[in-house]
Amino acid sequence: MKLFKIIEILETWAPLNYQEEYDNSGLLIGDVNSDIKKILISLDCTNEVINEAINLNCNLIISHHPLIFKGIKSITGKNYVEKNIIKAIKSDISIYSIHTNLDNIIDGVNNEIAEKLNITNRKILNLSSDNSLFKLITYVPNDFHEIILNSLFKSGAGKIGKYSECSFTSQGEGSFRGSILSNPRYGKKNIRSNIKEKKIEVIFEKNKKSKIIDSLKLNHPYEEVAYDIFKLENKNNLIGSGLIGDIKPMKEIEFLKKIKKKFNLKFLKHTKLKNKLIKKVAVCGGSGSFLIKNSIHSNADIFITSDIKYHDFFESNDRIILVDIGHYESEQFTKNIIFSYLIKKISKFDIVLSKINTNPVKYF
Repeated sequence: MKLFKIIEILETWAPLNYQEEYDNSGLLIGDVNSDIKKILISLDCTNEVINEAINLNCNLIISHHPLIFKGIKSITGKNYVEKNIIKAIKSDISIYSIHTNLDNIIDGVNNEIAEKLNITNRKILNLSSDNSLFKLITYVPNDFHEIILNSLFKSGAGKIGKYSECSFTSQGEGSFRGSILSNPRYGKKNIRSNIKEKKIEVIFEKNKKSKIIDSLKLNHPYEEVAYDIFKLENKNNLIGSGLIGDIKPMKEIEFLKKIKKKFNLKFLKHTKLKNKLIKKVAVCGGSGSFLIKNSIHSNADIFITSDIKYHDFFESNDRIILVDIGHYESEQFTKNIIFSYLIKKISKFDIVLSKINTNPVKYF
């Protein structure tokens, strides 16, 4: 399979424009036209992981964390990043990262954490500030209404939250006069025609814009297609940082024990317990200190994340329990999410999970 086909599958699920500004998701090493024979999926792209790919004859590594994160001015092998770049290129291995764009979709990294903890009624904790929603308005003759509507839905338009194929249609009349050079399907040249038309309105995400417009023009009967596109102020309730939801009420100690068991932890760090039942839980895989205030404002009883600094723990103000389970530990199941998604999309392709524990933090 061509690499660009695999990339298309991944970016339909977690579009690159959903990543944070500081991030570097996407294809980091490789030619989009290269033939991929076998895929290795990992959390990180370390020297051991590249060796694993070589031994397994994998020529594509899909990692959550980007190998290339900061700017590189030379590639001389002076650090582990440059050494791994050189080894990957010499071994003809492509490397693709699916990082914060996977963090920021509702069925991504945080959803897996929520699954482990049986969190229900899940919602994005902090909706993305990027207004990624647009509205398309177009006009079609009555007999082409269903054809155009279905083509727009098939291209990804009409999705609102948990609903799909959402649209609004109104009846009207359009007029046009084609020049002598025109070739109208309805009416005649040089004569103004009045056609019974339906006005279609659908919402779409900006990453689907080109596909939707191409589909509209391909299926529309008019020689010149009239349409309008508006950027909306509405926020996309499926895109953003962290998740929050409900659990069956549980004592604090019992819930902490559950966290340790589900994430295979020897210990975890937390703020003072409040001797109350845990009902509402907020989570964020990776470094989530920036969501402490959001968790408090959302009335979460507990916020589970990692990389909480000493002074950040004070931000709980006895209003919430903060739990730090470790960066690797919070994202250890991410590779399983990627694997499950890809295996459904390309079930007959050879995809393997890395067996390397890439956690750089050791405990004594």
